[in-house]
Amino acid sequence: MVLLANKKVFFDYEILEKFEAGISLYGFEVKSLKNKIGALLGSRVLIRGGEAFIVGLEIPAYQIKNAPKDYDSQRTRRLLLRKKEINYLAGKSNQAGLTLIPIKVYDNRGFVKIEFAVVRGLKKTDKREKIKTREEKIKIERTLKDF
Repeated sequence: MVLLANKKVFFDYEILEKFEAGISLYGFEVKSLKNKIGALLGSRVLIRGGEAFIVGLEIPAYQIKNAPKDYDSQRTRRLLLRKKEINYLAGKSNQAGLTLIPIKVYDNRGFVKIEFAVVRGLKKTDKREKIKTREEKIKIERTLKDF
C-alpha cells in the first residue's frame, strides 16, 4: 500500500534505475505515515561515509503534544541498504548529472519501505515534447471513442 508518492519525478526526470530500501523511523513517524501524512517533494537520497540517508522527507509527529520537544520533522533519516548497494549508488551519484530521488514510501508486510531511483534531469524541451505527445494521445483516444 502506497503511503506517500512523488508523482512529479516522472515528469521532471528520466528514471534510469529503481531501488528499494528500509527507513530508520521512530514509532510515531510510522503512525503518521500509515495515516498518509507527510511529503516527499524536495527530498533527496545522499551517500555519506558509507551510509545512505534521505534528506528533506517531511514526516510530522502523529500527536504533536506527545512528540519530543526537540523533534525535527525534516530530520535526516538513515536508509537500510547493503554495503554492495551503497557502494554502487555512491559511484552513480558521483557521476555528472545523476541524482538519487525518492519516488514513493510504502508499507510492505508491516515494514515501511522507500523506493528511490537514479535519475537524470530533463530539459524544458524534453518536457514540452512529453506534454505534446500526451495531448496528441488524448486527442486520438477521444476521436476513436466517438466511433
